[in-house]
Amino acid sequence: MTMNPVPALNLVNVSLSYPDGDAGTITALDGVTLSVDSGTVTSVVGPSGSGKSSLLAVAATLVRPTSGEIQIGGVDVTGLEDRQRTALRRKEVGIVFQQPNLLPSLTAVEQLLIGEHLRGGAPKAARFRALELLDVVGLAGAGNKRPHQLSGGQRQRVNIARALMGEPTVLLVDEPTAALDKARSESVVRLLCKVTRDQQLATVMVTHDTEFVPLTDAVVTMTDGMLHSPTPVRA
Repeated sequence: MTMNPVPALNLVNVSLSYPDGDAGTITALDGVTLSVDSGTVTSVVGPSGSGKSSLLAVAATLVRPTSGEIQIGGVDVTGLEDRQRTALRRKEVGIVFQQPNLLPSLTAVEQLLIGEHLRGGAPKAARFRALELLDVVGLAGAGNKRPHQLSGGQRQRVNIARALMGEPTVLLVDEPTAALDKARSESVVRLLCKVTRDQQLATVMVTHDTEFVPLTDAVVTMTDGMLHSPTPVRA
C-alpha cells in the first residue's frame, strides 16, 4: 500500500481571536485548514483585512493560534514552548517580508550572514552558502554591494536569499511585489517558484497581484478570516 506523503506545512482547523474590549473578540482566522506540499507554491489572495497576514503569522509560529493545529514536517508545533518555537522557526521557516528592510551599512552577503550567526552556523560555511544563494537569486558578483547600490528588485532578491539561509522546509512570503513594477514583479514571482521547486520548499505567498497567480501551483481566497478550498492553477 502506498502512503501519501505528509504535507510539509499543514494547518488544521486553525482559529485566531483577539480581545476587543467591551465589544468581545475579533476573529482574525476562522477554522482555517490548508496543506502545502514540498516543491509547490500556494498563492493566498483576498481583500485587506481578510486575515492573510494573520495566516502567515500563525504559520510562521510568530503567533500562537486560539485553537487548531499547525504541523511543519508532520510535527505539531502548536503546543511548543516559546523557546522551542523560536528554535524551530529559525531552522524550518524562511520568511520573506514585504519590505526587505536591509541594513544600509551592510553588504548583500553580510545581510545573509546575520541570521546564520544567530543560528550558530560556522562562519566559513555560512559565507560560502551566502555567496551560493546570491548566485541562485541572480546576484552573483553583487555580494559586496550595499542596499543603495541595488535596485528594488535586487533588494527583494537579497530578501529572498536571506530567507533561504537556514535551509528551511517552509517559505512564507508577504506581498513580495508590492513595491515593484510589472517586469520586476514577474521576475521575482518566477524566482520564488523556481527556488521552491529546486529546493523542495512548501511556499505560501500572500499577494494582491493576481496577475501572477497563474505562475504558482494553487490559489486560495480569504474572506472574513475564512479560507476557501485551494484551486489548482497549473497543470
